[in-house]
Amino acid sequence: MALSLEEKQAIVAEVAQQLAKAGAIVFAEYRGLTVAELTELRRKAREAGVYLRVLKNTLVRRAVQDTPFACLEGRLVGPLIFAIGADPTAPARLMIDFAKGAEKLVIQGGALPGSLLDPKGVEALAKMPSRAELLAHLVGAMQAPIAQFVRTLQEVPARFVRTLAAVRDAKEAA
Repeated sequence: MALSLEEKQAIVAEVAQQLAKAGAIVFAEYRGLTVAELTELRRKAREAGVYLRVLKNTLVRRAVQDTPFACLEGRLVGPLIFAIGADPTAPARLMIDFAKGAEKLVIQGGALPGSLLDPKGVEALAKMPSRAELLAHLVGAMQAPIAQFVRTLQEVPARFVRTLAAVRDAKEAA
């Protein structure tokens, strides 16, 4: 069933809206996947906050025009499923993890704003920690000196109390 011009324009607008807030896009060939596998992939994408959709390549070419993802235009060949996410690692992690269990999902590539990724680049992106994990590491690193300072300050009165307790125990024993 062919799409009308209005439906195509709506799809292009929706994809362009997703790309406007995207940190990365990953695309893969899905030929040979069962309906159950695609449903499972969509469920995992919803949980990860990733926009996942099977789209016509011509519509994606129109959506990526005049965006930082314009470098994708020449790479869109064959039946592709697209994963778009605000967190750059989320779409890559979703597609790489799912491709391990579903051999028929073949990662074709991806893009960060302004740069194209090959399948190995997508794998490297999937291995990177997410933004939330990096922020947690940063907060931990910033908190460590403060926590050590507080422990040092608490040690002085604690040592005094232990000394008093030792003197009391020595007097009781004598």
